[in-house]
Amino acid sequence: MVLKFDLIIIGSGPAGSASAMTAAKAGLSVALLDKSAFPRDKLCGGAVTGRAARYMDEIFGLAPDSDLFLEADRVRLAFRGQAITCQDNFPPFQMTMRQAFDARLHHLAITAGAQVFAPVRITALDPETAQVTLADGRRMQATLIIGADGANSLVARAIFGRAFDPARIGFGLEVELDRNQFSDTTTEIDLGAANWGYGWVFPKHKSVTLGVFGIHARNSDMKTHFNRYLARHVPDMAAAGPVRCKGAFLPFGTYRKTPGAGRVLLAGDAAGLVDPITGEGIGWAMRSGQFAGQAAVAALAAGRPDTALTTYQRHLTCVHREIDAARRIRALIYARPVRAIFPRAVAHNPSMSRTYLRLLAGELDYADLGTRVLFRLARRLGGSLLRRQTA
Repeated sequence: MVLKFDLIIIGSGPAGSASAMTAAKAGLSVALLDKSAFPRDKLCGGAVTGRAARYMDEIFGLAPDSDLFLEADRVRLAFRGQAITCQDNFPPFQMTMRQAFDARLHHLAITAGAQVFAPVRITALDPETAQVTLADGRRMQATLIIGADGANSLVARAIFGRAFDPARIGFGLEVELDRNQFSDTTTEIDLGAANWGYGWVFPKHKSVTLGVFGIHARNSDMKTHFNRYLARHVPDMAAAGPVRCKGAFLPFGTYRKTPGAGRVLLAGDAAGLVDPITGEGIGWAMRSGQFAGQAAVAALAAGRPDTALTTYQRHLTCVHREIDAARRIRALIYARPVRAIFPRAVAHNPSMSRTYLRLLAGELDYADLGTRVLFRLARRLGGSLLRRQTA
């Protein structure tokens, strides 16, 4: 027997749950599959930006609450352990534990009408017929499939042969520690903790998430970067006892220009929709999941499932434009000559740190900066480099 649905969604993180929520509320029959039962662990700093909070409210009707979120009220920008700037009352963003956050979104998708199959293992996926076979022998078929199953997407592998080239994407290591192990629980972003990446200290209600992240090909020994960053914040790790370090790949500015094929769409990390500078992906995961769900609804209402991908790709143009702009900025600030003088340039130009924090909080889009701002940034960095060379 084949179980039939309008839409099969594989992966129930923020992107998959947003797709399921959108499609189920519109009346589609939705099968939501995941390899794990919820709640489940997920490597992520857990910062929810202002932009992500707006999408969360629009899609799920969920506003930040004190049970699930802790508002960051002080942030420090650093470079290799040295503070560049420390600011209070900056544009707020919320800290959350992904285990609880994802479980809440997953539950809301179920409430909207999605039928959940989890935990399940997929043994076969046929993109041409939109059919999925599970390890227990059950088969499912839909008119459309949405793959929202992360950077190592099984769906992407089924349609493209591979998910992403590990050498071109990012890799991160992270640990969750008790808040009592930190004398200072200021939110920190260290722009020199890894090459072409950063380190983070994100406090939560009962714990602190500490990690490092950067382009995989430029960090041959990420564990060394991680251990160095951890030692700065918790010098006596021997007394703290054993810790569980997690690692994962993450698309870092490498997105799929065509986010799917045929009757299969890709959303969130599976489509590479991650900020190339901040590494933030929750907001675009929810937004792309919503767009994919809306495209599925429109295509099926018109009796033209073959149009879903084109519609979805058109909706994603704004996100792709943002990623392209961020990649240009990243290439500027991480260039070898600029890397050493960037912290001083930021420290001497408070507007640069404020702009970065506004981008991080989702108050600004990269497109808002425009070419004039990029020119001023290049001029400031160039001036700092010239002063250093002539000193």
